[in-house]
Amino acid sequence: MSKEKLDREEQELLETFDSGEFESDLSEERRAYLAQTAEESFKKDKRINIRISSRDLEALQRRALEEGLPYQSLVSSVLHKYVSGGLKDISANKALHRTSR
Repeated sequence: MSKEKLDREEQELLETFDSGEFESDLSEERRAYLAQTAEESFKKDKRINIRISSRDLEALQRRALEEGLPYQSLVSSVLHKYVSGGLKDISANKALHRTSR
């Protein structure tokens, strides 16, 4: 594994981090808020019932099997990524790339 060349400031930051000199400046209130938000993000307290085509369900189940997780978890993850803005539409990027050639 090759090491990247760090400039002086980056090297100082790395050494400070490695020596354990960094301390969090989060207030207890902010830390509690972030902990609660994280906990709520993973809490699955609502159930939904949707109708999808058997073809899509089978594709979801195959994809989940490839990822090594239950298909409901995959669906939940995809929905979470979509609503949080983290889902990227790679098929749109591929189509754009094809048309720009």
